[in-house]
Amino acid sequence: MNILHIIGGDLNGGAARGAYWLHLGLKKLEVDSKIFTNSKITLDDDSVITTIKTKKDKAFNIVRAQLDNLLLMFYNQKKRIIFSSGVFGIDFTKTKEYKEADIIHLHWINAGFVNIKHLKKIDKPIIWTMRDMWPLTGGCHFSIDCDRYKVGCGYCQQLKSNSSFDLSKMVVNRKKKYIPKSIKLVGISNWLTECAKESFVFKNFDITTIHNNINANDFKPIQKSIARDILGLPQNKKIILAGAQNFDFYKGFDKLLAAYNKLSKDYFLLFFGNIDNRLVNKLGFEYKSLGFLADIVSMRLAYSSADIFVAPSLIDAFGKTLAESMSCKTPVVCFDATGPKDIVTHKKDGYKAKPFDSDDLVKGIEWILENEERYQELCSAAREKVVTKFDSKKVAKQYIELYQSLV
Repeated sequence: MNILHIIGGDLNGGAARGAYWLHLGLKKLEVDSKIFTNSKITLDDDSVITTIKTKKDKAFNIVRAQLDNLLLMFYNQKKRIIFSSGVFGIDFTKTKEYKEADIIHLHWINAGFVNIKHLKKIDKPIIWTMRDMWPLTGGCHFSIDCDRYKVGCGYCQQLKSNSSFDLSKMVVNRKKKYIPKSIKLVGISNWLTECAKESFVFKNFDITTIHNNINANDFKPIQKSIARDILGLPQNKKIILAGAQNFDFYKGFDKLLAAYNKLSKDYFLLFFGNIDNRLVNKLGFEYKSLGFLADIVSMRLAYSSADIFVAPSLIDAFGKTLAESMSCKTPVVCFDATGPKDIVTHKKDGYKAKPFDSDDLVKGIEWILENEERYQELCSAAREKVVTKFDSKKVAKQYIELYQSLV
């Protein structure tokens, strides 16, 4: 059984990393798994086939991504968010890798990598793992508080459009026309699966949930005192960690700041990712920012050094950082909403706050840290949850069953 994964964007990116870990999990279970990608990074993996082999390839890849963005030029008032059309891309059905595959497995396919029109040409079983909302929308990757994806888009809030037939409507219509009805859709959270079932594009399609995965052997706990020594962190303080690639609106940075404003200043704050230090300085805490962390060892050190990880996302397809933290035996506080609500079991391995209540985030932080015996139980349960439910090999076995049902 030969599986070809189609993955757009760099393989060290958030969505691509989950797909790559699945690929590794499949290979460990002796499945012939290959990746076709436009990533410049191949992770020294011979089973990763990239379209970026020459300077010319790189130039064409940039042009395709720019052409995809060019369609947005007519919307001068659009919000500053990622918006993809799926109009431009490589016809992967002409490649040797496609011809050798038994099953085509789509993941994140944007940034000018896949033209939706080419999906109609696929004459093999197809699985599409939805890693954000883009497959079911008119171009946005998260709809926020808009539900026009249920009726076919138009009047796009993110484009600030006043037209019923705008770019979002065109994108939805192309998806409706070219996505094969036989495609098997997989949501990486129950929330995303339910969104797809209610969508204009995928109503009456076959949709299931298989959660995102991490490699629990990679994300193992490091002794807290050692992790703190390496990172130059205090040994005698409770450390609260928060992190995301970018602390944008989606990630609830304003909710996090509101919660921190109500906490005792005795805590030490730790951050990773791109944050606005000016806003953090106003909080009056001792803190340290680790910046963007690209390697697993650095991430393990950050998670292991902290007493708790706070994930205040307003909308998240899954919440991979939550699972990574829990795998390092660091309990999580999150909102009981979207993808993260599948990861944390309330008061068993973390705390799920009322959406989107900063006061309840504070309550969760204090509840987790106020009792040492209970805290140790939460730490052990957090690690156990990930190992038994979200580890790459466990998730790969679920996909193997799905593959076998299609061939």
